[in-house]
Amino acid sequence: MAAGDPSGWPALFSLVLAVAICFVSANIFVDEERNRLIVGEKYMRFGSLVVLTKQEKKANRNLMAIKKAEIKEAMETHQFPPSMHFFQAKRLIEDSEVFRILRKMPKGAALHIHEFSMASVEWLVKNVTYRPHCYFCITPKGLFQFKFADPAPQKLRSRECTEWVSLEDHRKKSNASVFDKRLLSMFSMVTKNPHSIYPNQDAVRTEFQNILFSMSGLVTHAPVFKDYIFQGLKEFHQDNVFFLEIRTRLSPVYELNGTVHNGLWVVKAYQEVVKNFQKTHRGFMGLRLIFSDSRSRSVAIVADSVRKAMGLQYHFPGIMAGFDLVGREDTGRSLYSYREALTIPVKHRIKLPYFFHAGETDWYGTSIDGNLVDAVILNATRIGHGFALTKHPLVRVYSQEKDIPVEVCPISNQVMKLVADLRNHPAASLMASGHPMVISSDHPALFGAKGLSYDFYEVFMGIAGNKADLRTLKLLVTNSIKYSSVVKSEKDFLMKVWWIKWNQFIEKLAQRRR
Repeated sequence: MAAGDPSGWPALFSLVLAVAICFVSANIFVDEERNRLIVGEKYMRFGSLVVLTKQEKKANRNLMAIKKAEIKEAMETHQFPPSMHFFQAKRLIEDSEVFRILRKMPKGAALHIHEFSMASVEWLVKNVTYRPHCYFCITPKGLFQFKFADPAPQKLRSRECTEWVSLEDHRKKSNASVFDKRLLSMFSMVTKNPHSIYPNQDAVRTEFQNILFSMSGLVTHAPVFKDYIFQGLKEFHQDNVFFLEIRTRLSPVYELNGTVHNGLWVVKAYQEVVKNFQKTHRGFMGLRLIFSDSRSRSVAIVADSVRKAMGLQYHFPGIMAGFDLVGREDTGRSLYSYREALTIPVKHRIKLPYFFHAGETDWYGTSIDGNLVDAVILNATRIGHGFALTKHPLVRVYSQEKDIPVEVCPISNQVMKLVADLRNHPAASLMASGHPMVISSDHPALFGAKGLSYDFYEVFMGIAGNKADLRTLKLLVTNSIKYSSVVKSEKDFLMKVWWIKWNQFIEKLAQRRR
């Protein structure tokens, strides 16, 4: 039968009709399945089940209009801050209206902060290094070392320093402005060319350790120590953070005359600083300490530190939260190698909460990568970074079922060269499946940041995706209280304080004209 033969038309029409019906049915099936998957993913997404009030919905419309406009502009200009290195994106972030909104947002608690990278380096240079009796020397490796002393430190002939120089005298004899710029650069990792200055993780980690080494003589001087913590709290409080949990080594702190204070003195100093800070900063709710030791030390030393943590928690239950092992994971020992030390509390039927750094690595399948497995087996309360969690499907499911949150520190992960484009951060996958998490800033001062707002921006605009809205932000903030180490009654109180601040924020955002 030819297609043009009239006698063949009925059969051809029937054939075409049958094909059309199948095509329509297939389209209906495709649409149904597509919608089913889209809706299913929508309800899995982080924050999707958060219910917004009428006023929050108005605020959300305003927020999302601004966010969409900024993303549209970024697509046109090809300058999207989360896709850029933070050092190069910072200025763009600060020009963002979304960022300005996030700075005003009450962010609850910062749960992953290290004590000697809280306060801005500008304050350290302009305040601390101008104090009397401050001396410096330069080591054979070219690193600055500082010390407060009266009388002046004696000249040394050692591998560390050959001569101590008064900072006050040096500034009088040189260009003080130029010298201060040198100090600012020395205490910060920020550079205009991060990719060439830090070509690999070894380079960035070396610079990181050099900065901490140079800072140590300044920040461990007793009067400076208290002022430094106070300044750190001030900067977080200005960023609308009202509770912190700080990793601390409880390093020895020294006086001008050479007297050295131990860890107990440091804990009491923290308590004193918080008490004084609260007198002048309404709404600040306090802090807790996570005692930490290095993951490069022997099992015997870590065992002693675990016992020390148990004792500190017993004597200072209000401020001591638990224990962690810190330092670069890739070059440190695995959690499994410390199992003998880390199971001491269980053997004594004592609960010592763990907040392990785990999975802060790009290397998959190494013994260090296995830290995530051991972190959950050792019943970690929270997991620091958890960058490699998406490579461990069973650990991921287990931690989600057990409600073990990940402390996500996006800017830190990028600066430390774990990820270049934050849209590709593993937390994007975790957020897509609603994994429990909190956002923190790790070492903000060293990265040229303050508080939590920069990290919240990177998450909200880049990691969480275009559809992340006020519900995402609300859950991230409430999570910071929910997963804090304080007891339930204190969490309830923190939530009430936050709720008042949140409603004030929402009211202003809802009334905002687009």
